[in-house]
Amino acid sequence: METMVVSLKEMTLEQQAMAGGKGGKLAFMLQKGYPVPDGLVVLPAAFEQEELNEEAWAEVQAGVEAIRAKHPGTSFAIRSSARSEDSAQASFAGEFETLLNVKTDNELREAIRTVRRSRHSERVQAYSTAQKLGAADQLAVVIQRMVPSELAGVLFTADPITGSSVAMTGNYVYGLGERLVSGEANAHPFTLTRPKGSYEGPADFTRFAAKLYRYALRLEEELGGPQDMEWAVAGGRLYLLQTRPITTLRAGSSDTYEWNDSAAGDFLWSNTNVGEAMSGVFTPLSWSFLRMLDEEQTVIPGYYLFSGNLYGRMYTNISLGLSVYPAVGKDIKPLVTRMSEVFGLMPEDAVIPVFPFTKWGLAKAMVPRLITRLKKMKQASGLMSRHLDSSPSWCRTLTARISRAKTKEALIKLWNEELLPGNLTALWVALTGGRRMVIAHKLSQALIRLAGTEDANTLMSNLRGGAALESLGPVIGIAKVMRGDMSRDEYRLKYGHRGPHEFELSIAHPGEDPEWLERQIEDFRQAGTDVEGLLAKQKAQYEAALRRLETKVPSGKAGRLSERLNRVGEAARLRESVRSEWTRVFRVNRAFALQAGRLTGIGEDVFFLYLEEVLRLLQGDASMLPLVPVRKATFRRYEALPPLPSLIRGKFDAFRWAEAPNRRLDYYDATAPVAGIDGEGDAEALLQGFAGAAGRVEGFVRVLGTPEEGTELRPGEILVASTTNVGWTPLFPRAGAVVTDIGAPLSHAAIVARELGIPAVVGCGNATARLKTGDRVLVDGGQGVVKILK
Repeated sequence: METMVVSLKEMTLEQQAMAGGKGGKLAFMLQKGYPVPDGLVVLPAAFEQEELNEEAWAEVQAGVEAIRAKHPGTSFAIRSSARSEDSAQASFAGEFETLLNVKTDNELREAIRTVRRSRHSERVQAYSTAQKLGAADQLAVVIQRMVPSELAGVLFTADPITGSSVAMTGNYVYGLGERLVSGEANAHPFTLTRPKGSYEGPADFTRFAAKLYRYALRLEEELGGPQDMEWAVAGGRLYLLQTRPITTLRAGSSDTYEWNDSAAGDFLWSNTNVGEAMSGVFTPLSWSFLRMLDEEQTVIPGYYLFSGNLYGRMYTNISLGLSVYPAVGKDIKPLVTRMSEVFGLMPEDAVIPVFPFTKWGLAKAMVPRLITRLKKMKQASGLMSRHLDSSPSWCRTLTARISRAKTKEALIKLWNEELLPGNLTALWVALTGGRRMVIAHKLSQALIRLAGTEDANTLMSNLRGGAALESLGPVIGIAKVMRGDMSRDEYRLKYGHRGPHEFELSIAHPGEDPEWLERQIEDFRQAGTDVEGLLAKQKAQYEAALRRLETKVPSGKAGRLSERLNRVGEAARLRESVRSEWTRVFRVNRAFALQAGRLTGIGEDVFFLYLEEVLRLLQGDASMLPLVPVRKATFRRYEALPPLPSLIRGKFDAFRWAEAPNRRLDYYDATAPVAGIDGEGDAEALLQGFAGAAGRVEGFVRVLGTPEEGTELRPGEILVASTTNVGWTPLFPRAGAVVTDIGAPLSHAAIVARELGIPAVVGCGNATARLKTGDRVLVDGGQGVVKILK
């Protein structure tokens, strides 16, 4: 018989999936030892339309009586728990009905019915539509013992607007928390600053702050991300009432491929280095291969070296990598200087946000991964010579075998037993070979001091020495083909995997396109390109710079510098060789993808699946195929964007940025105030409130007294009201921005505005008095400021 009612204490993992977001999380927390009040969850199977069946009602009564026996005179809170509620995709914060202080059985049954019916309300439908979610048909109901709270509040373990994790931000009110989350009361703010949890706020909460901080850290770790927590203090004890992911701090939707890693936190991203090798917009399949390999090699939790995805483009999370050093007591300034050789010079106004790792937490997360990394790099070092020799023939042979695979089972076997291990080996060899280039930085600095910047750069630019540098190979190879020193087939075998889109698997590489080499030869001829002449000229410049250096230093020191240059050259040639073979192996994944497309009948649509979906499809699960058209549309939208800034700090909206006529192309900082709204100038033209939801919008004001007046709100107008509780949220999708007199940045209405991407400034105090319908304003939700425009 299907389970209809289950207690939070006894709920299994399978039942948690049916209990909805809120019910499942409460059960998880209670069973993990967090201080969560007792309760029950009425599962969807208990309902016939909106009514409880009699058997389920009897189970509810029995469960409630058990709680009453332990807590005489208790009352209950009846709340919703939809499948998508309190999930990473959406919170549904306050959208469903909640009933408090329910005491009698008659009140209880009616409250369950009311909550269940609220799934049909206008605000739930509006929110679901705006979030592109289906109907809330799988709605469970939570029945939980109420604690008579003296203090009730919320805590965000990261700033829900900027994404910064430096401080956890919270608010609380006296009594029940409903006045806080409804936005109908200005609350008492506080912060818990990492890494030690230092408390700053009213004295009444001081003695509970450390415990709440410990719970928050633990929940973040166990649930895998920043949390939005509700809590209460009753009888001198701290209780946790619910937790959910901060939905505005999510990278995106894997279903639609709307992906933006900058939205996950306050970080500095760069594509100066990685964007050269991995340029353009990536299809979901190519990106998923890169993300798999990136996660294989990283030792820092959440750190992406080459697969940070901002609108389909690859970026490196600079700040998360650098944040390790302050955690262990090291200054990052020298590292930033060294890093500039890889990621370019930072603009003067660029700020590197530091993630507040704790020394112990970092060691706990990194040490096991570091041990594994060192072991794999040692293995890769021993394999390196053999790998470089065997890789070309291995790639040709495996590509042919993949193309001949007749069944899906045979293709999966080739992936598991040969191609996946080959990908990992090539990655670790590339990382190990590239690591030796660390000696180049010290030599470069020494040469600058001795010979000056210009000669130092010339000396460091002859890394090929007397041997071949793989990155020059295709250029030299074309010249050899033109002279008759290399056949076209020899060129394709040696350099056919190298091209402008090496890591995008949907694009054929030069070795697959017979016309590619002919086009390059024709371009060389028309341009009069003299490769040998260019190389000879560069070598002459190098030798001249070397002679000048020898006149400036003693002969013994000059000899040692020359030896060091030779070692750097050897390291550079090795790095280029292992990088080339990693590329060659990576291109075999294209053969795998194309064969998977043939065997499953979806052709090149395979590039709009993720790797794990391709493997599932080969096993017979085609449930993801309806998502392909949506992902294609997202991909085309991303391709239509102009080139994005090379450095991006904080949450970045590429489409809004692209619309700005005077946008900055080198650097974007989401935390910087917009010009003219930074608090300078005419104070009479500014309203200051709290940052409710980030974004900047100009528009005309519409002042409303009640949500029933919402028919007057025109699309794009700035909704101004005394307060906006969840009853107002059906109007939000129409509004260009939301401004309120009363409210807190952690209220449900602010949460909904953030999720819908609507800028909001809350708690201005006098917005409805200062503003009139028809006024034109600039709303900066990230800064919590409204500027009245003339």
